[in-house]
Amino acid sequence: MNTALNKALSEKDVELIDAATETIIRLYEQDRHHVGAALRTKSGEIFTAVHVEAYIGRVTVCAEAMVIGKAISEGYKDFDSIVAVRHPYDEQEGTEIKVVSPCGMCRELISDYGPNMNVILPGNEGENISCHVSELLPLKYKRS
Repeated sequence: MNTALNKALSEKDVELIDAATETIIRLYEQDRHHVGAALRTKSGEIFTAVHVEAYIGRVTVCAEAMVIGKAISEGYKDFDSIVAVRHPYDEQEGTEIKVVSPCGMCRELISDYGPNMNVILPGNEGENISCHVSELLPLKYKRS
């Protein structure tokens, strides 16, 4: 298991954050889309997507799931890294878009479809960091 939980970001990581940020700025809609994600494949392609919110929370699909599905639908399956960013709601103070950690279901999905993927997330000191998905989901459930 990789133990570099405080790994500093590379230029490619910053590029991925920028892609997710540009996507949520362009597609933000109150009560519909406030989280954007970007995924880089091992071959360098970048995919972006937004989450799809529903009035019944169980129906909402996270941005990470959307971007993984988008990349898979285009024939890609070898993933390098992923990030999600959150746009503040209209009524919130400030307008800063921030990197957010994936929820538990997304951690499972990322681990299932990108077991060697790095995840960019907010660190404890206010800076963004990168870690291996296995650090976010230790002792993962396996079918065998």
